[in-house]
Amino acid sequence: MTRRRRRLVLLICCMSLLIVSLDNTIVNVALPSLGHDLHAPISGLQWTVDAYTLTLASLLMLAGSTADRIGRRRTFQTGLVVFTAGSLLCSLAPSLGWLVAARVVQAVGGSMLNPVAMSIITNTFTDRRERAQAIGVWGGVTGVSMALGPVVGGLLTDTVNWRAIFWINVPIGLLALFLTWRFVPESKAPSARRLDPAGQLLVIVLLGTLTYGIIEGQAAGPVVSAVCFVVAAAALAALVVCELRRPEPLIDMRFFRSAPFSGAAVMAVSGFAGLGAFLFLNTLYLQSHRGLSALAAGLCTLPVAGITTIVGPLSGRLVGSRGPRLPSVVAGACLAVAGALLSQVTLTTPLPLLLGIYAIFGVGFGMLNPPITNTAVSGMPLAQAGVAAAVASTSRQVGQSLGVAIAGSMASSAAAYRVNALYGLIVLAVALLTTGRWARATAERTAARLAESPQVTLSQG
Repeated sequence: MTRRRRRLVLLICCMSLLIVSLDNTIVNVALPSLGHDLHAPISGLQWTVDAYTLTLASLLMLAGSTADRIGRRRTFQTGLVVFTAGSLLCSLAPSLGWLVAARVVQAVGGSMLNPVAMSIITNTFTDRRERAQAIGVWGGVTGVSMALGPVVGGLLTDTVNWRAIFWINVPIGLLALFLTWRFVPESKAPSARRLDPAGQLLVIVLLGTLTYGIIEGQAAGPVVSAVCFVVAAAALAALVVCELRRPEPLIDMRFFRSAPFSGAAVMAVSGFAGLGAFLFLNTLYLQSHRGLSALAAGLCTLPVAGITTIVGPLSGRLVGSRGPRLPSVVAGACLAVAGALLSQVTLTTPLPLLLGIYAIFGVGFGMLNPPITNTAVSGMPLAQAGVAAAVASTSRQVGQSLGVAIAGSMASSAAAYRVNALYGLIVLAVALLTTGRWARATAERTAARLAESPQVTLSQG
């Protein structure tokens, strides 16, 4: 493949990441307008966000193994079709229920895009240096989507209406579909993992009942809420037992014997719970309480996006030169401080001070991502590194879903932001615990056991 065509493949994959990542941020800024038009309560707005992130979290690993089995380009194209169709359905939704259902369709398509695109990139860029550069460009798109999402969402909401935030995906999706058909070669794994339907079903039951119990707990009553939590706990226990017995599980539970891997999962859930809560609460505060327009509210989030884009590469260099502890500790401390400060914000808080707090949050979040991925795969054999990174990605989506669910169920935004400060403290404590000498020793022992008796056969990515 020529250098020009490899770059074109990278561009196509980045287009898919952009539209999927945009939907994590672009929808939040339109929530007040959307809620007004569809007469949606707070719980309805929570489901508008969580229906997307929960479905992504549930299906990411299944999509990756399916692509390895039937073909990455075929799976990628299917994902583009489903995601584009789901976006169109979202724009036409006549009620909240239809919108939530269409968001699920969107996420089913989205789950086939990002993990599969990473596999395509890995197999297209065989030179180590070129691959590192390509992955760097890929990672930078996340920062771009964080910056563009709220601003583009606010602009479209103010000038057209909230439905326009979904229209924008349609031409991009169709263009990416054509370019994929024309330029992306087909590839499969030499030895793909078997499907794990029992594990997949248990993951869906676990995440679905847990989130439903949090979001609908107050409205449904304590009995329904308790039943949801009991079912979620039973699904978790059954998942652990089921996955330990399978030769090729959806989630290899042996990974969690590595303290760095377990720590990365906890930090991903906690840090992204903070992000989900921040995005959800921030747009409601700025628009519903301070009276800003959707565009103005989107512009207010630029400090978070801009600083995240700058700090992310710096964090990556720190991880490479000094290890993951320093950036992880800085991330936890900044997230905790930002949460504590945001819990004191009122309607009269000066806007410059508010933007300064947002900047602190941006430093924390920007520092967090590189050490999560690095720590997740730290010491893992090459064959297991792909699925270890996939579990970290799934943990991010789970965290964001739970963050929105918990924030919306709190009695006040101040209480929700105090919980955000707690998320930061968890990141800080886990970073200190799982990045030392003892933690590295557990990772080495786990890697040795995995190398002796590999339970999972994986392709790159």
